[in-house]
Amino acid sequence: MSFDIRHDPAAQRFETVVDGQPCELDYRLAGKVMTITHTGVPGPVEGRGIASALTQAAMETARAEGWSVIPACAYAASWLRRHPEFADLRA
Repeated sequence: MSFDIRHDPAAQRFETVVDGQPCELDYRLAGKVMTITHTGVPGPVEGRGIASALTQAAMETARAEGWSVIPACAYAASWLRRHPEFADLRA
């Protein structure tokens, strides 16, 4: 399933709305290090791969920008372990 994910650099957030439910991945950027601090998907839309899509969008953006990533959020850390193709981004 594909989602319309929007990156809001000013808010340091990736976001999408699914069935009227706002879903987000928040991060902090310090220099060239992105720290993923929170991934949130409301219960009514859980289990559809939304958090994974948000995390992948964040990782692809980090790669394109030349950033390294600290997955401080438990979900992002778990996602990174399951996607070794992004292991090179770990700070």
